[in-house]
Amino acid sequence: MITRAPIAVIIFCAVIIQAVDKSNFKTCSQSGFCKRQRDHKPAESQYRALLDAVEIGPSAIKVHLVNKQNSAKLLLEVFALQDNTVRVKINDLEPNKLRYEIPVGDVLVQEPQQASLQVHSKDSSHMKLKVQDNTVILYASPFHMDFLSSDTPVMSLNSQGLLKYEQYRSKSKNEAAEDKPVDGVDENPGEEQEKEEENTAEEPDMWEETFKTHQDSKPYGPSSVGMDISFPGFEFVYGIPEHADDLALKSTKDTDPYRLYNLDVFEYELNNPMALYGSVPYMIAHNEEKSVGVFWQNAAETWIDIRSNTADRGMFSKLVDFVKGDDKIPQVDTHWFSESGIIDMFIMLGPQPKDVFRQYGLLTGTTPLPPLFALAYHQCRWNYNDEHDVASVDAGFDEHDIPVDVIWLDIEHTDGRRYFTWDAHKFPHSDEMIRNVSAKGRKMVTIVDPHIKKDSNYFICQQFQDRDLFIKNKDDSIYDGWCWPGSSYYPDFTDPKVREFWASKFHTDEYKGSTNDLHIWNDMNEPSVFNGPEVTMHKDAKHMNGWEHRDVHNVYGLYVHRATYEGIKLRGGNNHRPFVLSRAFYAGSQRYGAVWTGDNKADWTHLKISMPMLLTLNLVGLTQSGADVGGFFTNPEPELLTRWYQAASYQPFFRAHAHLDTRRREPWLQPPDHKQVTREAIRTRYRLLPYWYTVFQENEATGMPVMRPLWVEFPKEKETFRIEDTFMIGSSLLVRPVTDAGMTSVSVYLPGQDQVWYDRDTWQMKNGGQQVLVNVNLQKAKNMLSSQIPVFQRGGSIIPQKTRIRRSSILMADDPYTLIVALDKKNALSSFSWKTDFLSFISKRQQGHAKGDLYEDDYYSFRYKNGQYIKRRFTFANSKLSSSDIHSGGISMKSNAWIERVIVVGYAQHPSSVGLSTGSKQSDLSFDYDSERRVLTIRKPGININEDFTITVQ
Repeated sequence: MITRAPIAVIIFCAVIIQAVDKSNFKTCSQSGFCKRQRDHKPAESQYRALLDAVEIGPSAIKVHLVNKQNSAKLLLEVFALQDNTVRVKINDLEPNKLRYEIPVGDVLVQEPQQASLQVHSKDSSHMKLKVQDNTVILYASPFHMDFLSSDTPVMSLNSQGLLKYEQYRSKSKNEAAEDKPVDGVDENPGEEQEKEEENTAEEPDMWEETFKTHQDSKPYGPSSVGMDISFPGFEFVYGIPEHADDLALKSTKDTDPYRLYNLDVFEYELNNPMALYGSVPYMIAHNEEKSVGVFWQNAAETWIDIRSNTADRGMFSKLVDFVKGDDKIPQVDTHWFSESGIIDMFIMLGPQPKDVFRQYGLLTGTTPLPPLFALAYHQCRWNYNDEHDVASVDAGFDEHDIPVDVIWLDIEHTDGRRYFTWDAHKFPHSDEMIRNVSAKGRKMVTIVDPHIKKDSNYFICQQFQDRDLFIKNKDDSIYDGWCWPGSSYYPDFTDPKVREFWASKFHTDEYKGSTNDLHIWNDMNEPSVFNGPEVTMHKDAKHMNGWEHRDVHNVYGLYVHRATYEGIKLRGGNNHRPFVLSRAFYAGSQRYGAVWTGDNKADWTHLKISMPMLLTLNLVGLTQSGADVGGFFTNPEPELLTRWYQAASYQPFFRAHAHLDTRRREPWLQPPDHKQVTREAIRTRYRLLPYWYTVFQENEATGMPVMRPLWVEFPKEKETFRIEDTFMIGSSLLVRPVTDAGMTSVSVYLPGQDQVWYDRDTWQMKNGGQQVLVNVNLQKAKNMLSSQIPVFQRGGSIIPQKTRIRRSSILMADDPYTLIVALDKKNALSSFSWKTDFLSFISKRQQGHAKGDLYEDDYYSFRYKNGQYIKRRFTFANSKLSSSDIHSGGISMKSNAWIERVIVVGYAQHPSSVGLSTGSKQSDLSFDYDSERRVLTIRKPGININEDFTITVQ
């Protein structure tokens, strides 16, 4: 939702601002700690490691680091973790004031399981550690660390000497700190701190900082931490959302660093490293041989510089025995720095993409399988006016034969923007309205934001204030900022008590007028403060245990998301899967639901940028993600809106949304030709829901992204490493949306020299490893096929789908399946017998192989976690299609769905017969064969999806 300039908000001006005002947001040169860290130039490190007194345990080591300039001491800890992962922590050795660390269980799922760590060799200059198949080398002076995967260097810490750790101190060693200690820790400086003060020149912005009219007090002085992380052998790095920028991260040599600081930046600028709504400090490096990842666990404002170069081998002189080939190797150098907290890094050593995704998922979790309706189509705008308007929109989908699963309400549904309430004039019978919508299998969503209207007569405000649950100013008064209701208070969601109380408010007895079919949208949870610095909260505001907002800013939105998720889960007796959408996010937010790319614009460039933005979110675990269809701001022309629907129908979260001042744009309001294409795009989403559901289950189990860059599936194919306009859904569908006006054809890269691909509209087969031209003429389409976007099914895959489109997804639950079997071209030599006649052999060896899975459960509960689901593996080989159970504990639920059709594409010869075998029963099946397209259609096998079966093609 829009955030206006502060003065416009205060007077509630209705003018739409047409572009982001960049002056509202800091650049690096306006941030004291960013300037100090960035001015720290590459050189020999100031720190040395005292390897003569290392504390060695079965899975960890502890080493003292000493600053050679001022003798300040730090504690380095290195932990070997399960599954090729290493944790590196750097903290004060003897802190005079504790630094903030995110509690275990909030971002990390649990305390990571440790693994065996062996000291391979050690002397006063270096020590070599073995962690599974990896080597970690720690050098004493200058201190740095190198990581080798199977004897290949893949990562280096502090090789540029950029470790800079600002330790808390008092303003004068003769003056005691005025602020109270955190958790009773003595804040008077010790001897080591005094030595550091004597050798540290005072610089601007160290004790207080001003931006525009806002002053940020720093009672404990500067506290930033920074270090360089290099990736030898790599040219491409990805991740660290959220930025409206390319998929492959760019050098910041001539720009600001990439900034991670959750901010309300409406109608954001593209191709810019500015911070946006969410922050995930997680980066993946990939080359043709290996993938590695690094997660920088720090909740404070963070900046990341990137340089891509070809480095001298001499930089890794300690590794010279491991570096093969030319004297030059590609390398990406990165520099990470945060305003406060500690250095806490997780190094994921892969070695392949699927390994890195699994390793990160073990740390921060994966997306719980969403309820089916969450994967279908959502209709939203700011705002549907009243109950009559909602009923009209609901009926409009039925009238125009367009399915929809969710209708949304924005802030105007409330009583004066008091959340958990309804406008009594516009929505007097809200529970009845929700029941009328849910009678068709649909749901509703309302917005509940974390700013609470300052109003003693508002029960939420009064209850939270009575329990002392709001964030405080530095003087311990309640923090008061402007947001949609005007003057507002903000609950301290970092406090478990606050989250628990917030969660209780979603029960239908508390949230009057709601039902169990109402789900929730958390907006403005960066947090957005219209009259605050950078449209957010003052950094010296105080949270639980006295922690400053600067320490926890980037996890605030995660905590709001979590508390709401737990509230909806609690409302359903801990058995119904919640749906909660959040705008702000951090690592681990994937455990609580969906996110979206915020306040975009009805512009072709915003449609185009949505692809790399969503691919990046998927790479860092935020798989249930989408962009507002059509653009939130301004009015899209029919062609843009239609193309956006086509693109979004192949994105994980599929929601249309629009600003209050835009024209209505429900799908049936499009011109007739565009309405037809839009309707088909939405219906295509519903056809493929079985596949989407199966891919999301795979994501929960393995951490594999739902929406994947091509290099994830083709990791050795360098041609794919920069491609961002084409992507995979799961492992089987390749999609190339149309993102430019007036396009009649587009070029599509089909990866894989050994692959074949089938056009999903025509079933025409194309070989991989080439660019192909596809007709996408929208303006003068004579049929639906020429107006579609390019979608290809991978040879060797089997995709389940449903063709009977109903009003909503749950009404399709018992409908029959169609299996699309797309054959590869691998020869079936294993079936050869010299007794088989030559022509039969030639026929068989032309038929390929394919496999695919189908997952099904009750679509709404958590019973699947107790084994109540169906998972089938379909395999086509030697002209036989078979189905087998791959449920780890055996089938514990039944389905009414059955298979009504099998379509085999790429089948090379007209069959003479098709037979079905299920147990002891055998029967013949009817079929059609299109010799021109090589498509075999097998009709009405009539097999329940639970059954094992074999279909044999003769």
